[in-house]
Amino acid sequence: MSLLAIVLLIILGLVLLLIEFAVIPGVTIAGIGGFLLLAASVYIAFSDLGTVPGFITLAVVLIASPIMIFYFFKSKAGKNMILDSEISGKVENFSDDKVKVGDIGITIGRLAPMGKIKVNGEVVEAQSSGSFIDHQTDIRIIKIQLNKIIVEPIKEEKND
Repeated sequence: MSLLAIVLLIILGLVLLLIEFAVIPGVTIAGIGGFLLLAASVYIAFSDLGTVPGFITLAVVLIASPIMIFYFFKSKAGKNMILDSEISGKVENFSDDKVKVGDIGITIGRLAPMGKIKVNGEVVEAQSSGSFIDHQTDIRIIKIQLNKIIVEPIKEEKND
């Protein structure tokens, strides 16, 4: 009877682990239950059958679980659950001759801290030098690093 219970606990534990990995994202009751059932099968094997069957059960659980999950995701059903697409996007470079350090432009949206700006007729992505910059604010380019433009707001001088 205990051998049948051990086999059923192992099978049910592995099924719950497959449900955890394939269907339900995150750590859920299925994954916790699967680990508990596998641990219970090892405990019952040690307590009811002895040390040799206990170690055999432990080896089956430790070897069968990863192998079953590996082959499940290599199977046709498992491949249908895996995102198998290639990213064909690329980083859009801005023209170095149109956008230079010291150029003045205006923010199109809020820079928090990244956003879009318009400089010399070019709309490019920029980053504020520190704080947030509201939209429709005049800005100056202070630094260009590879594909990153860093800007600061232009402060209006008060004449007293």
